[in-house]
Amino acid sequence: MKKSKYSRRRAIDCKIVEKSKKYPGYCKYIVTIAELDGTIHKQPAYGKDMQDALSRLLKKELTVKVERKLETNIGVIFLTWLVVMGTPTIWADQSSPWFLLYTFGSVLILTSVTVWWYNHVNKGEDN
Repeated sequence: MKKSKYSRRRAIDCKIVEKSKKYPGYCKYIVTIAELDGTIHKQPAYGKDMQDALSRLLKKELTVKVERKLETNIGVIFLTWLVVMGTPTIWADQSSPWFLLYTFGSVLILTSVTVWWYNHVNKGEDN
């Protein structure tokens, strides 16, 4: 295989395939990507326009990379959970009921951000 002359991956072609039936305004694109080792592959991307689709594709790849790292390192997840549950003890008096509200609120916020990120990255994929 021929090695790429670029120092980064390149999107060499992007074509619109179809409009989403479930999400009005979103389209499905097929992106042709040239890797650094010279291989070329096609990958679907979804977005309002081509730039949005490419941005979502990069975010999705980053999310998958982080998920793979977290799957092999359970200690990081446990440590994050401890920090999220323990942080409210700094701000709240432990004898008041606000302590429980802060603790559960921090977990709720973390869960909400995670759900929002997943929905943002995967919006438009279900046709």
